[in-house]
Amino acid sequence: MSRGETGARPPRRRRLVLAVAAVVTVAGGGAAVTVLANPDSRDTVPAGSPGLSSTTASVTRVDLSDSTRRDGTLGHLGERRINAGAAAGGGAGGTLTWLAPTGSVVKRNERVYEIDGRAVRLMYGAEPMYRTLKTGAKGKDVRQWEENLAALGYTGFDVDEEYTAKTAAAVERWQKSHDLRRTGTVGPDQIAFAGSAVRVKETGAGSGGDRIAVGDRITPGSPVLTVTGSERVVGFRIPAAEAGSARAGTRAHVTLPDGTRLPGKVSAVGRTATVGDDPQDKTPKIDITVSFDDPDKVTGVDQSPVTVELTGETRKDVLSVPVNALLALPDGGFGVQVVENGRARDVEVELGMFGQGRVEVSGEGLREGMKVGVPSA
Repeated sequence: MSRGETGARPPRRRRLVLAVAAVVTVAGGGAAVTVLANPDSRDTVPAGSPGLSSTTASVTRVDLSDSTRRDGTLGHLGERRINAGAAAGGGAGGTLTWLAPTGSVVKRNERVYEIDGRAVRLMYGAEPMYRTLKTGAKGKDVRQWEENLAALGYTGFDVDEEYTAKTAAAVERWQKSHDLRRTGTVGPDQIAFAGSAVRVKETGAGSGGDRIAVGDRITPGSPVLTVTGSERVVGFRIPAAEAGSARAGTRAHVTLPDGTRLPGKVSAVGRTATVGDDPQDKTPKIDITVSFDDPDKVTGVDQSPVTVELTGETRKDVLSVPVNALLALPDGGFGVQVVENGRARDVEVELGMFGQGRVEVSGEGLREGMKVGVPSA
């Protein structure tokens, strides 16, 4: 049969289903995609026209984007524990007299908890508070403490890794402002370090561990709070083989449970692929974290399901047809059935980007506004 008028199409369209599925899997990664254009219009072909599809769709120019959609979960940055610090000179601990409430955000120099009425305040830094700092002490933890003092306005010393008499004088001023005994030294019974402001997730060890409450006896090293970072983020997992679709810096849009759509980007990509808990899915996957451009606009409770759209390549102003308009041609390749003046002809096409039910096409004689046959719904 020539590529002029065509005969019946149903058998060839059925054969095409698997072929198109294979093409979409290769070209689109098997993921949902987005079309940045208006939907195509469809016309009904008069009944009884031999060889013609019962419906048609327009060849249109659109902007196609191969963005990938994933299901994610709303949460906060990494989880960690804050343990009770030892008092200077040791000691057996004391009674918990105050605790930052669940869901609250604790910032620099604010109270995290109190033991026997003595507050432990949060400071920023990666080094743990593991010893009492005093004149003559040296190390990264000294610099970290001095950076916090300077950030709070207690100056008059060099911010370095040496705890000097000038540092001690600044510490005394800090202690005076909090009605503490002015010793010039500071230890784990007065401050705790975290990378930034923290959000209190729960009391105690978390993850099913023991909970604590005001009035409980606390010993040094006991878990007091389970906290996360204060910033809202989204987490999801993807197969390790598809890691290229979610590199650090990849732009994204997150649709929240209330329908709000907010921009962001991939801020962290896991380095280790692991198999999840689903016994039916043994595909190695990696963890992806998306941070919001404006976290203050994020609403919704922790662990809420969200949709993440990872932005891929965008092709501007390309000719496109619905995916189900494609035909598998007898000699190989793909074509479309162009319908004009009540007659049909096959036009061979080259395929480009796929996007939400449409595909970029190019071919001799193909132009915007043409009608192409599509199968009936």
